[in-house]
Amino acid sequence: MQSWPDVELPAVPGEGPALRLYDTADRAVRPVSPGPTATMYVCGITPYDATHLGHAATYVTFDQVNRVLRDQGHVVHYVQNVTDVDDPLFERADRDGVDWRDLGARETQLFRDDMTALRVLPPRDYIGAVESIGEVIEVVEKLLASGAAYTVDDAEYPDVYFRTDATEQFGYESGYDRETMARFFAERGGDPDRAGKRDPLDALLWRAERPGEPSWDSPFGPGRPGWHIECSAIALNRLGIEFDIQGGGNDLIFPHHEFSAAHGEALTDSRRFARHYVHTGMVGLDGEKMSKRRGNLVFVSVLRREGVDPAAIRLALLADHYRGDRMWTQSILDTAVERLDRWRTAFAAPAGPDASDVIARVRQHLADDLDTPKALAAVDAWCADVRAGIGSSAESPAALAAAVDALLGIPATRQD
Repeated sequence: MQSWPDVELPAVPGEGPALRLYDTADRAVRPVSPGPTATMYVCGITPYDATHLGHAATYVTFDQVNRVLRDQGHVVHYVQNVTDVDDPLFERADRDGVDWRDLGARETQLFRDDMTALRVLPPRDYIGAVESIGEVIEVVEKLLASGAAYTVDDAEYPDVYFRTDATEQFGYESGYDRETMARFFAERGGDPDRAGKRDPLDALLWRAERPGEPSWDSPFGPGRPGWHIECSAIALNRLGIEFDIQGGGNDLIFPHHEFSAAHGEALTDSRRFARHYVHTGMVGLDGEKMSKRRGNLVFVSVLRREGVDPAAIRLALLADHYRGDRMWTQSILDTAVERLDRWRTAFAAPAGPDASDVIARVRQHLADDLDTPKALAAVDAWCADVRAGIGSSAESPAALAAAVDALLGIPATRQD
């Protein structure tokens, strides 16, 4: 699957301290310690609707991780999937009277356009579920052969399931108790009441063919992949076991990331799928949770059509710490628009204070678990000095503008 266009990052002299991120499994902020190539997998969209601000907040967050790692001299091998075969896609296509493949292609292209506008660095590997089905079949075969998976006793629909007890460490990633797991499993795509399962929490690996659904041939019968195994197969085949970062929204902690990790660990007899599990908070609207059911989603493409500079959207998302749940309001966007105007005015000034100190502080704040609020405040303070006439360096405005572009993804001029 085609990714979106790359972003040229300005060169910024020097480098910042090593990156530290909160790890969900360890419940602590700790160093990220990649080799020369840092490896990162971030779960992608199910393309049945446009990119909303919850999506944008997640992908902007991991774009910040990507930028910090690159600034520290790492090559970043970034992988992202697209779940382009799944129930929500079929339901939306049926509702709208369109082919599910056409709907998926349309919404995936809109996502690419939104990511381009937000200056999100593209993944090296952008992989659709449909194109990875052969990989999924191969790993499901291995799980069945090892006893980590089983086929339910159902002559009509012989689905394949992963055994929750297939790995001794199951549950370490989320840290949830059984009751919490059961609640989230039922709410987030699980099927605890499926007859024939050995444990209500056992996760679907291969859904046997149903009438009216697409299917692919396999040694265990025609069907299509489950959700979690898709990400396991794609990540393992491109990054290997114990890659540096697995990321996504905190709604993916369980069951999706717990099971995708368990699948990978069962396949490789490893203790840990990823070295770091990183999750973003949720975005609400005017005091309420943002959701399709509530009809209160705010879409990036709609804001763009209304004339909002994508850099202002990005600034608004960076104004709060990535791990916290936050609300989106018109006031937050208005504040970001005003901040963007102040920054660009200062970057265009003939002179300003020396930029080396503020660049160092931005790097330090970003390396400290992506403390973007403090990073933005550091740039704010420099811009205030420019407005006050402080500083005589003719080079500093351009130097800071380049650093803000490279480190925060905010260009000195409008790009769309």
